[in-house]
Amino acid sequence: MASSVASDGCCDHDKISSSSLAPFPIIPILGVWFLLVCSSVIRPAYSSEEVSFLGENQMFGPGEELKKLKYIRARLREMNKPYSKTIQSPDGDVIDCVLSDQQPAFDHPKLKGKKLLDPPVRPKGHTHNRRNPENFQLWGASGESCPEGTIPIRRTTEQDMLRASSVGRFGRKVARHVRRDTSSSGHEHAVGYASGDQYYGAKASINVWAPRVSNQYEFSLSQMWVISGSFGDDLNTIEAGWQVSPELYGDSYPRFFTYWTTDAYQATGCYNLLCSGFVQTNSRIAIGAAISPTSSYSGGQFDISILIWKDPKHGNWWLEFGSGTLVGYWPSELFTHLRDHASMVQFGGEIVNSQQSSRSHTGTQMGSGHFAVEGFRKASYFRNLETVDWDNNLIPLQNLRVLADHPNCYDIRGGINKVWGSYFYYGGPGRNVRCP
Repeated sequence: MASSVASDGCCDHDKISSSSLAPFPIIPILGVWFLLVCSSVIRPAYSSEEVSFLGENQMFGPGEELKKLKYIRARLREMNKPYSKTIQSPDGDVIDCVLSDQQPAFDHPKLKGKKLLDPPVRPKGHTHNRRNPENFQLWGASGESCPEGTIPIRRTTEQDMLRASSVGRFGRKVARHVRRDTSSSGHEHAVGYASGDQYYGAKASINVWAPRVSNQYEFSLSQMWVISGSFGDDLNTIEAGWQVSPELYGDSYPRFFTYWTTDAYQATGCYNLLCSGFVQTNSRIAIGAAISPTSSYSGGQFDISILIWKDPKHGNWWLEFGSGTLVGYWPSELFTHLRDHASMVQFGGEIVNSQQSSRSHTGTQMGSGHFAVEGFRKASYFRNLETVDWDNNLIPLQNLRVLADHPNCYDIRGGINKVWGSYFYYGGPGRNVRCP
C-alpha cells in the first residue's frame, strides 16, 4: 500500500557507490522503451478502409465522423464488461465491479475457458504482512468497495478514446520499430538497471508525485521493467508503476498502471485492462485509478512497493502491491522469451518531449520535478531494489548501473546503504537554464 516515509536519515550520500555511477553507453540499452502513447490490441471486424481513417484524430467530414463514432462505440461495448455494481470516484472516474470470470483477460484466444489460479508461492526472503491497501486510491475514499468475486475496472468512455492521438491504437504504446538511439524518439529517461544474469522477478519501493505535464500528448511516469528478448521485434516486457498521462486519463493525477508486450509494442499488449491478457484477482485495487496521497516537496513522502515475480509452479508472472496484496498475473502463454526468464530488470523515470522540433525543451517534469542532488523529501527515489533468482529467492540487487540520457534535463544518482539497500534518486524539471 502507499506508505509514509518519516525519516530523512535513510539515505547517506557519503555512501554513494562509485561503481553505480559508472558511465554506460546509451546505444545498447535505451532503444527499447521509448514507445509510450496509446492504442489497442483487440479490433472489431472492420475493413481496412474503415480503420484507416482512425490513425490520427483530425478533421473529418460528416460521414467519416459517423464511421469513427461507430467504431468507438463498438470498441467500448467490447471493453466495458457487464457489472454488478458501480462506484463513482471523487476524481470523476466510474469504477465498475465486474465478475472475475468475465474480465477482459479471458477474451484472449489463449486464455478462453481458463479459470483464476490460486495464489502462488511467494519468493523466499519476502516480508509478508497483509496491510489493507484500500486507502491508496481515490475511488476507495468513500469506503465503498467491490464485492468478493468481482474486480474493479475503470470504465472507458467516448471522451477517453476521442482524446487519443490515434483512436485505432487506443490503450497501447506507440508501435514502431525499436530504435537503438534516443536522439529523435522524444522519450527521455533516467534509469537504474541490471543485466547479464537470469532474473525471475524484481521489487522496489517508489515514492509517488504529481509531476507537471506540459500538454495532452506528453506524459511522465515512474516504473519497473522486466525485460527479455532482443531489442528487435521479439522484445518481451512486463511493466508496472505510476504515471501522469492527460491523454490516456483526461487529468493530471498520478495513477497506478501496468503494461505488457511480446513483440516490441507492435500488436500485443496494452495499458492496464484495456485489452485481454492480464488476469486480475484483487477486488480492492483498480488498475489505472488515481493514487492518493502523494509526496510533497520538503514534506511528507509516500511510496508504493511493487513486486513482479515468476511463479515457479505455473510459470506465470505475478504482481504484488504493498506487502502481501496480490493484484493478479500475466499468464506465461502470453509470452515467448518471458516464458523462461528475464535478461534485464530496469527501474526509473520516463517522459515524452513533444517539442523536439522547437527551440525549447518541454517543461514536463520527471518525478518530483527536482534533480537527484536535492535528495530526500525533494527528489524522487527508488529504494530497496531487489531481484528474484532461479530458486525463488528475493535478494538485494547487485551491480546497479544508472543512466540519464538527457542529464541537464533529468538526472540520476545511485547509492547503497544499510537501510535502503540499493537505491537511487532521479528526475528533474525539464526546461531550465542548462536544458533550454
